[in-house]
Amino acid sequence: MIRTFVDEAVTAGARRWKACELLGLAVRTLERWGDEREDGRHGPKSAPGNKLSATERQRIVAVATSVEFRDESPKQIVPTLADRGEYIGSESTIYRVLHAEDLQHRRGPARAPAHRPRQHVADASWQVASWDITYLKSHLRGEFFYLYLVEDVWSRKILGWEVHDVESAELSSALLQRIRDEAGPNVDLAGWVLHADNGGPMKGATMLATMQRLGVVPSFSRPSVSNDNPFSESLFRTMKYVPEYPRDGFVTVETARVWVAAFVAWYNHEHKHSGIGFVAPADRHAGCDIAILVARRAVYERARRRHPARWARHTRAWSRPDTVTLNPEANHAVAKTDRLAA
Repeated sequence: MIRTFVDEAVTAGARRWKACELLGLAVRTLERWGDEREDGRHGPKSAPGNKLSATERQRIVAVATSVEFRDESPKQIVPTLADRGEYIGSESTIYRVLHAEDLQHRRGPARAPAHRPRQHVADASWQVASWDITYLKSHLRGEFFYLYLVEDVWSRKILGWEVHDVESAELSSALLQRIRDEAGPNVDLAGWVLHADNGGPMKGATMLATMQRLGVVPSFSRPSVSNDNPFSESLFRTMKYVPEYPRDGFVTVETARVWVAAFVAWYNHEHKHSGIGFVAPADRHAGCDIAILVARRAVYERARRRHPARWARHTRAWSRPDTVTLNPEANHAVAKTDRLAA
């Protein structure tokens, strides 16, 4: 097609070299395309004197695919062999041989793919919870305290928390048991989904045994994928960005506990959470948010009746999110909402 364009331009009076220049093409390349003769280039008539023998190529393949080196690149293989006084070829030579043998990719056992966590949908409290551990900076450089925190996904209420100077599955288990005790006899944790990341305190034997005893269903994020645990990550960000958060760190673990206790009280009972209709998590957890949202709608309706010209259409719906989804599957990411009756 390019040759046709150039021929048409030349027929119309253009210079060939100018047409080729506009196309970013060398004139010699165009001429070679139009040469119907067989390419007379045959390459060298004899093999190069430094060509690897079949035995040498086989040795390179054997070494690169051995149990010791199958997970290593040629850049790691060459110096390791050199330390042993061995030489089978340079890095570029090994790369060429592996490429020719279709081995220029991972040569070890295939790694199992990390599947997306199962979707969990909650339409009431005490169905799905998220928990994690975050660092709390201390006054000493390089030393931290650890905040263990469990949040109900549907209501966003903080169900339990503790601050310690170490991370352990035993402390995680104790927090879960305390949540069970404080929930009261009317709450059954059998079937309750508790989602976390893949840290040791989350998957330790003590923690898993406690979950099994209480009937709690474990759920885990993919390794190194923070987006699989978005509710806890969002909560920690809210906590660390409030103006009162001590940027210089906490002096002792006790001062950290006092500060976190005040934050949890504010978050649960005063913070108007945007994800649940701008009500406090504790109100939604207890079901009091329905009356709050109905009252807000009534306020807006009265304001509209006083000054109808200020509203072109309807007033704010003050909707209540009916369901909340943790790790939604494709095409199911939007939670349903129920519009409150007047």
